[in-house]
Amino acid sequence: MLINLLLPICAYLLGSISGALLACRWLGLSDPRYQGSGNPGATNVLRHSGKKAAVITLVIDVFKGISAVFIAKLLTTSPLVLAGTSFMVFLGHLYPIFFEFRGGKGVATALGILMVLNWQVSLAALATWLVILVIFRYVSLASIAAAMFAPAYMFWFTGIPEYILVSFMMSSLLIWRHRSNINNLLTGQEDKINEA
Repeated sequence: MLINLLLPICAYLLGSISGALLACRWLGLSDPRYQGSGNPGATNVLRHSGKKAAVITLVIDVFKGISAVFIAKLLTTSPLVLAGTSFMVFLGHLYPIFFEFRGGKGVATALGILMVLNWQVSLAALATWLVILVIFRYVSLASIAAAMFAPAYMFWFTGIPEYILVSFMMSSLLIWRHRSNINNLLTGQEDKINEA
């Protein structure tokens, strides 16, 4: 069906809307791609543009994932189409066509996706993120840990092959996007959240 092709395409376009860039433009702030880590995500925005811009960024990025998969669920029950739609909205966030393919790392959008695919998985991933953040104070490490466990959570709570595969694909990309953070963690150069 045509809808099975349109959903992933529309999801990619939706994912390409950058919460960080929109928030900073609305508030008259500098482009986050040229500030701090250069990542247009909530953490970098928090560090260089303040809490208000960071909250707006977070809400937009989470909502992208929620809305894309929620709309898809209203229109199809196919796990393959839902998984494809999930991956494309995530990919749009990472490589947005509207912003020179320079996107974020995908943590907030991935959370939004998981919230609709299976709320238990999203809760488990969020709990993992929070525990690691509280213990070690590194946002990047918390995000990487949550990503590493997400496919296992998806396997445990759903057992749906398409969902497990897409969670693995998203997790792999998310960790890849954190490669500079991994290097900083290994060399002791990564900033802790209270060092913003």
